[in-house]
Amino acid sequence: MSFDAKHFLKNVSESPGVYRMLDADQNVLYVGKAKRLKARLASYFRGALNAKTQALVSRIADVQVTITRSETEALLLEQTLIKELRPPYNILLRDDKSYPYVFASERHPYPSLEFKRVRHKRNDGRYLGPFPSSSAVRESLALMQKIFRIRNCEDSVFAHRARPCLQYQINRCSAPCVDYIDQADYRRDLEHAILCLEGKSELVTEQLTAAMETASQALDFEEAARLRDQIQQLRRLQERQIVDTGSGEVDAFALAERPGGLCISVLTIRQGRVLGARNYAPENGLDLASGELLGEFISQYYLGQGREVPSEVLGSHALPDSELLQSALSEHAARRVRVAHQVRGHRAQWLQLARTNAEQHLASEMANRSQLSRRFEALREALTMDTPPQRIECFDVSHSHGEATVASCVVFGPDGPMKSDYRRFNIEGVAAGDDYAAMRQALERRFKRLQKDEGKCPDVLLVDGGKGQLNMAREVFSELGVVGVQLVGVAKGTTRKPGLETLFLETVDNTLNLDSGSPALHLIQHVRDEAHRFAITGHRQRRDKARRTSTLQDIPGVGPKRRRELLRFFGGLQGVRHATREELARVPGISANMATAIHQALHG
Repeated sequence: MSFDAKHFLKNVSESPGVYRMLDADQNVLYVGKAKRLKARLASYFRGALNAKTQALVSRIADVQVTITRSETEALLLEQTLIKELRPPYNILLRDDKSYPYVFASERHPYPSLEFKRVRHKRNDGRYLGPFPSSSAVRESLALMQKIFRIRNCEDSVFAHRARPCLQYQINRCSAPCVDYIDQADYRRDLEHAILCLEGKSELVTEQLTAAMETASQALDFEEAARLRDQIQQLRRLQERQIVDTGSGEVDAFALAERPGGLCISVLTIRQGRVLGARNYAPENGLDLASGELLGEFISQYYLGQGREVPSEVLGSHALPDSELLQSALSEHAARRVRVAHQVRGHRAQWLQLARTNAEQHLASEMANRSQLSRRFEALREALTMDTPPQRIECFDVSHSHGEATVASCVVFGPDGPMKSDYRRFNIEGVAAGDDYAAMRQALERRFKRLQKDEGKCPDVLLVDGGKGQLNMAREVFSELGVVGVQLVGVAKGTTRKPGLETLFLETVDNTLNLDSGSPALHLIQHVRDEAHRFAITGHRQRRDKARRTSTLQDIPGVGPKRRRELLRFFGGLQGVRHATREELARVPGISANMATAIHQALHG
């Protein structure tokens, strides 16, 4: 069976990460990284490809992805996997003699930063490196030229310039060739670039911050703005990397669970570097709670398989017998092993990365065409339809105590979510908290469009909320004359636990009882949960847009001193707005809790 690229791409994450292309025998053909996995992988299956890439694509039977927090982390993980797996279509590094360097001449009055393959013995300048790959060097040089405007032309070109080149026009060079910058200022910029390449960007940022304040006090606002932009670019460069911390022997286990689906992702970290993630789909025949299931899996993973036990084992859920497991693993490894689920710093980020991979893999598996086909067929049987439904719609309502009410409509077909057909309805003119009136308004707006031949009519309409919402939908259908649509009301059970829902067909007197393991129920739960997620997301966006008038002065606990530190650290309010929680917490005087409060105030 050939690889279904179209279906695969529909469910690939937009996040940065690493992908592995496998052949029919599950051998790794190629390992690559991407800033946006979906866009990068799509490029292999669209447009013109060279002969070698076509040969690679023709052998693909499966593609596996591992999500990372940034493209830099993806690069580090990519190099680790290439070294370990040595895929035939990857360029494999040669010996150390081919490793690239960055060179800055000490003889030229305005040196450039040059890419060098060979380090000469003559003492005519500074060599930085060696670096692990040429692409990393070229990307770093491009970034240094962008931030510090270091020239990149040949010395022969430099010596014969009579006017600035295009690099000056696009603000990538300070034009020392025509004396637009004096030698001392150029040397200062060059030294800043070299410090950044040596990993001392924090020192450079402090120097630029002091220079920005001096320029501002001297009313040289143009120079202050230029320095501010440099600071903001450097802050993005200084993003903490969780893939390579230099220390840490950890396995991070994360469990993701949805109705009818389960995935446990194991993220392996050795010497502080993420070596990769593997995903498992164990059976939960006894319907164990998440913590119990994860504990059982970890026990079998080490004690039942004889695997090497790291110094730390992290879990996404609290394990009921964590002390017993810790004791057993310590005895098995003949050294102390720590088992934990509440961690901070890099460990928390590793655990979150494991969670992200588990959720992504589970979403991909649940969107598998064969599984969807089985679920749609089961739903056809449950609803006694002649053919499987081709279009299922589900409505849900979300608000915060009546504020910013939003109704959602999600659409599923035989290939899974049809996201281009999703719709949100901003509810206006109804009493705060009146979910029935909100549902009525959304249904009327949706199905009045059908009367104008706008859009497609669903085969099945799921209404989340039980009897009351089902009756509301029936009234709307009766008033608008809608026929041929199977109405299904979904009411949560008394404990609100998945699998205990009550389903109503057309009327509140006609209930449908499905087993908790029924594929048809799993499909209904999947669609219902997606509608709930889509409604909540829309509600939060609408609420936060209305509230987003906050500045630093409006945030409780952020006084003049903290505001000044934040603005100095990020070079202005725009830099503060773009900062992550982790970056905010690095500012002097800003705790992790305060960083979270600031981020929520600025972003909702």
